[in-house]
Amino acid sequence: MKAITLDQLPQEGVSHNPQIRKRVMLRRGELPHLANFSQARFAPGDVANAHAHNNMWEVFFVESGQGVIRVDGREQPLTAGVCVLIEPGERHEVANTGTVDLVITYFGINA
Repeated sequence: MKAITLDQLPQEGVSHNPQIRKRVMLRRGELPHLANFSQARFAPGDVANAHAHNNMWEVFFVESGQGVIRVDGREQPLTAGVCVLIEPGERHEVANTGTVDLVITYFGINA
């Protein structure tokens, strides 16, 4: 068993924008095929710039706040309770369009 308490984990920057802070609950190698299991906090106006993962599925679950995710030119509003699946190769960008932090819990699974 491994128990994790989110507020006791150190914060680190996300690779696509180091100003966006995340806490990694599980890392690559701790669970077969898992790339990461994290929670990120986007301040108002923060953007994780467009990128794609050729060999990873990514799942985003919005905890609070509001924003938008752009996937291959399509735009999906992000509000609390929304879950979005990104398939390998899909180009995606996440932006906080609101006035409070956008909090997203997400994980990646290696294809």
